[in-house]
Amino acid sequence: MKERSENITRKVPALAALALIVAIWELVCVSGAVPSYMLPSPIDVVRAFADDFPNLMHHAATTLQEAAWGLLAGIGLALIMATLMDRFLILDQALYPLMIITQTIPTIAIAPLLVLWMGFGMAPKITLVVITTFFPIAVGLLDGYRSVDPDAVNLMRAMGANRRQIFRHVKFPAALDHFFSGLKISASYAVVGAVISEWLGGFEGLGVYMTRVKKAYAFDKMFAVIFLIVIISLLLMELVNLLRDLAMPWAAKQADGSTK
Repeated sequence: MKERSENITRKVPALAALALIVAIWELVCVSGAVPSYMLPSPIDVVRAFADDFPNLMHHAATTLQEAAWGLLAGIGLALIMATLMDRFLILDQALYPLMIITQTIPTIAIAPLLVLWMGFGMAPKITLVVITTFFPIAVGLLDGYRSVDPDAVNLMRAMGANRRQIFRHVKFPAALDHFFSGLKISASYAVVGAVISEWLGGFEGLGVYMTRVKKAYAFDKMFAVIFLIVIISLLLMELVNLLRDLAMPWAAKQADGSTK
């Protein structure tokens, strides 16, 4: 009960700040300082969200499918690359600069090329999500592998453990915290990457929906889909936190102990 109360107390400042922003937004709209066609009021946005809810959910399902497949592929690619780079120094020296280069190229510049090469289906969207999401996870895993206590590794070797056993019982558990930190970032990037790719071609998805309502100057619907993307990203980050607690119960117990 005390822990639940503390969690609620920690969220009060953020909720108060959000309520203040919404109140200022409503006052600006009511005062007429900004024309309604340029900045719809929060009430108009909520009404647009409610009126077009089935359509939004239909497009959201497509975007979530693209984001999920891309994120899963990004996790697999990051796990393989980080593990090989940790095992072989020459691969680390060869691939790490290339990984950084992939993150310096603007996403909006890659998307048209992927659409040109792969068409207007899901393939270019998933590919862009993979490019966007694998880097934080790979870097997190690499940092986790390298944060392992050398004494623990030496102890395992003294006990006759081979490389695979050392990886399974020492290195990978030590990297889990870093992995989930990177995954939390990538989970939010996945939705944004899918939406950006949908802007430039496609038939369904929140990005396609955004381009349609923008051309119709329906900015209340534009704000509604923006808030939906924010909500989805926050829910995915909370899902990662839940998975982290399930995969690392010892970390949750340590956190509880440190707060007492």
